[in-house]
Amino acid sequence: MSETAISSPHIPVLIGPILNAVAPVSGTWLDGTFGNGGYTRALLKAGAQKVIAVDRDPVVFEMCKDWAADLPIETVQGTFSQLDSYGSDLDGVVLDLGVSSMQLDQAERGFSFMRDGPLDMRMSQDGPSAADIVNHKDEEDIAEIIYLYGEERASRRIAKAIVAARPIATTLELAKIVEGCLPRAKPNQSHPATRTFQALRIAVNNEYGELYLALLASEKALKPGGQLAVVTFHSVEDRMVKRFFQHRSGGKANANRYAPEIEKVEAAWTLKTRKAIVADEDELKMNSRSRSAKLRVATRTTVAAGTVAPKDIGMPMTKGDR
Repeated sequence: MSETAISSPHIPVLIGPILNAVAPVSGTWLDGTFGNGGYTRALLKAGAQKVIAVDRDPVVFEMCKDWAADLPIETVQGTFSQLDSYGSDLDGVVLDLGVSSMQLDQAERGFSFMRDGPLDMRMSQDGPSAADIVNHKDEEDIAEIIYLYGEERASRRIAKAIVAARPIATTLELAKIVEGCLPRAKPNQSHPATRTFQALRIAVNNEYGELYLALLASEKALKPGGQLAVVTFHSVEDRMVKRFFQHRSGGKANANRYAPEIEKVEAAWTLKTRKAIVADEDELKMNSRSRSAKLRVATRTTVAAGTVAPKDIGMPMTKGDR
């Protein structure tokens, strides 16, 4: 395997800390968010004999054809919630959550409020789009999505404005509507539409449900001693991963401080660190995307795979999901 074939111009977030935490790398790994292939190439370079590369976006596999053909990579178009059906007795699983910079840069995908394009946001390019939500859901449902998934306090005001402006076809149309509901952003503040676009993207792609199922699937797919590394980019995802590991490592993880204490279980995981790992100053200078990234890593034990309820790891659920 040549050094040139494996090297990548794309530097994935927190790859150094991941490789340090899971070293030595060997055997078969599953990259559940293949994207530009940065994690896959880094794992092969570090010693993995094979990587199962999973992505729900069909575009990524067209883009990798030139460099991946001669490498021990098995590509799978699918969702990482089903990863236990793509491989078993795995040595490791790595997940990099959220939308990729590649998807944000493609205006026609409709993820970005900075580029005009169709209001789409579908990672797999099938199923209901963001346009379907904003144009056909009722005001209460839209407000609930924006509040729960975007943590946007002005969700009701925004939902009312969306319904009044329908039909809405493009990203910039929606961004302008949201901007009109909120105070103008101050210097260094995020764009007013950030939380609304995040909420719609999460809803369109069922991102919290996918993460919940992927955590359970990883417990089934990893061999004893196998390792799971998850990179998250906002607090809800990190909370879900943290509480999953707490609960399934024999700790007591409550969805909130007032809830009854959850009964201890046999430890299916051993935590590498109790606190999330974040980017150091060098990485922050090189890659602004790493600023909000958090990494959690755990090692599978010999205890049989089990389960945990979505509410017990703090997974937000709309009325339709409950």
